[in-house]
Amino acid sequence: MPHWLQLMLDSLGPLLWAGLVFTVPLTLLSFAFGLTLGFLTALARLYGPRPLVAVARFYVWIIRGTPLLVQLFVIFYGLPSVGILLDAFPAALIGFTLNVGAYSSEIVRAVIASIPKGQWEASYSIGMNWWQALRRTVLPQAARTAVPPLSNTFISLVKDTSLAAAVTVPELFQAAQRIVATTYEPLIIYIEAALIYLALSSVLSALQDRLERRLARSSGLVPEGAR
Repeated sequence: MPHWLQLMLDSLGPLLWAGLVFTVPLTLLSFAFGLTLGFLTALARLYGPRPLVAVARFYVWIIRGTPLLVQLFVIFYGLPSVGILLDAFPAALIGFTLNVGAYSSEIVRAVIASIPKGQWEASYSIGMNWWQALRRTVLPQAARTAVPPLSNTFISLVKDTSLAAAVTVPELFQAAQRIVATTYEPLIIYIEAALIYLALSSVLSALQDRLERRLARSSGLVPEGAR
């Protein structure tokens, strides 16, 4: 067996384990919390009082205008200087959540704002209050439009979690770095890590396509038998 293949096979287990234990949970939790934060931020910007709108806009401006790696460094390495100590995983989780929240808020805000005012008026005309109109009429329509960009955000997040290695989270990429430190084979190991990320992204992209087709069929945009 070629040396490079044997090395990849030996490294596959530790890389997959790091991905399963750290990368996947970090991705799922960050996206779930970030999407919730993004939804609340979008509502604040669309319907909140002026002070709350200003706070929401400032948060989005700061996060979108600074690199994610810098944000992680500020949280993990910077906050201890003011007495706030965080372990690596919670620090990374906070950083990714804030980042996803800012970007997803813009997506959610745009899709909610794109719903015609007539939908709101029709809901009010049958006795719904604001929250009922939002939940029963506006959000179901907005969700179909938001799925593609939010799915892209999720797929990007899978790859962005590699930055957590910079704050000592032992996820997939840091596992690759540790293997490289003992084998001195950076090209082979980093290519293997890249292939694992590629496989994850490909699976998620396929699931995204299926979800989009299902939503399109349910909305009548695509014939039921179409693929």
